[in-house]
Amino acid sequence: MPGDMVFIGIDPTAGVRHSTIAVIDERLKVLRLADLPLDAIFEIITGYGSAICAVDAPISHGKGLMADPEYRRRLGIEPGSKSYSNYRVCEYELRRRGINLYSTPVDPQRAKTWMQAGWKLYDRLRQAGYVEYPQSGARRMFETFPHGGFAVLTGRKPYPKASVRGLLQRQLILFEEGIGVADPMLDLEEWTRHRIMTGQLTHESLLTHDQLDALMAAYTAFRTEKEPNEISRVGDPSEGQIVLPAALKDAY
Repeated sequence: MPGDMVFIGIDPTAGVRHSTIAVIDERLKVLRLADLPLDAIFEIITGYGSAICAVDAPISHGKGLMADPEYRRRLGIEPGSKSYSNYRVCEYELRRRGINLYSTPVDPQRAKTWMQAGWKLYDRLRQAGYVEYPQSGARRMFETFPHGGFAVLTGRKPYPKASVRGLLQRQLILFEEGIGVADPMLDLEEWTRHRIMTGQLTHESLLTHDQLDALMAAYTAFRTEKEPNEISRVGDPSEGQIVLPAALKDAY
């Protein structure tokens, strides 16, 4: 129904490669999964009156908190050291657990182009009435990190996302969570010795890693609505928190 809530995941890029959008409904049916320019993605997003949108990009530049001696002391880090000083607190919280991710600079002009594309998207979402989770509203948005999402759902770091085993693992995780994607194990049934030797392997049902990341972001949005006590939020709200779909362990 047009008025039903939807859950949106976006994997933004910059340059010639398109960004990716995934939209799922309350039954975890995939309504939309496409690689499109950000302008086209924004048009899709604003077509939904009630939505939670999770974006795989920093929601803010760094504020220098990890370089502040008193803040470091509160986190139990050596105040005089420089370790993690170039990271946001949310990035530190994931990296110290073994979930590696980007470093968002304090100076926005020094940020990577895909980060800047993400900030433009967040700004446009704000203009369209999206508020930052956990604020209440018909349209909400937040930052997520799909690689971390796959890790917290399985309890370990996933295989490299561009590898065949990484694609299989990620799609299987989503399938087992109930999202309407093809069962990747069906492809493996066709992987006979003869087909491997003669170069006839097929994996037509496998999605790309960008599509899988967008779907994980959308599923994280779903979990914030349906299982708010099960999700994780890490970081300082003043510079942006990362939301993940399950509880964090101490190490991965």
